Amino acid sequence: MLRPFVMLTIVLMLVSCKNDKQNTPNTTPTNHLPELFSLMQGSFNSEVQSQVDSTYFNIALHMYPIWEDKGNFLYVEQALNARQNKPYRQRIYEITQVNDSMYSSAIYTIEHDSLWIGKWKTPKAFDSLAMDKVTKKEGCEVILKRIEPNYFKGKTGDKTCASSLYGASYATSEVEILEDKIISWDRGFDDKGEHIWGAEKGGYIFNKLD
Repeated sequence: MLRPFVMLTIVLMLVSCKNDKQNTPNTTPTNHLPELFSLMQGSFNSEVQSQVDSTYFNIALHMYPIWEDKGNFLYVEQALNARQNKPYRQRIYEITQVNDSMYSSAIYTIEHDSLWIGKWKTPKAFDSLAMDKVTKKEGCEVILKRIEPNYFKGKTGDKTCASSLYGASYATSEVEILEDKIISWDRGFDDKGEHIWGAEKGGYIFNKLD
């Protein structure tokens, strides 16, 4: 038969173990990647904003999933809404999870991108585009944080995204992704930090169309 003090010690040990389990935080990562990836998909434009403020153009933005067997990739195409057959930007975005609440949107350029104009309408066409035909823009990834359900916000690193467009030295992007819109503020700066290109007042507001 166990002595009373031995029994008391065992009871205290069991209680301590139980409390430790109750106080141990849940370390299982929360995955909101599907939510973010879904919010980024679709066709958008800035028509409403351009009607309110003439300093903003009516820009069409199309983002559709490709390479479904490789991960979370989007083909992205931007153009003046009236000239969608001549886009000024064609990219591929790769969306990945960094940690519990942070996500990365990496950017790739496409070799011979003119061959892919309008292919957002037929995303399966990108099955024939090999990964060695795209190039990652190092330092240009947008790091996004989940603020609340259906709302992500983020930006590029400080002076990490090199850009020579219009004589700039680097570019920055600030992005908000919501259920019905995407707000994107892309700007270029010279090596002294002077603003070279991009909207001056704030980001473009792209309302979702579908």
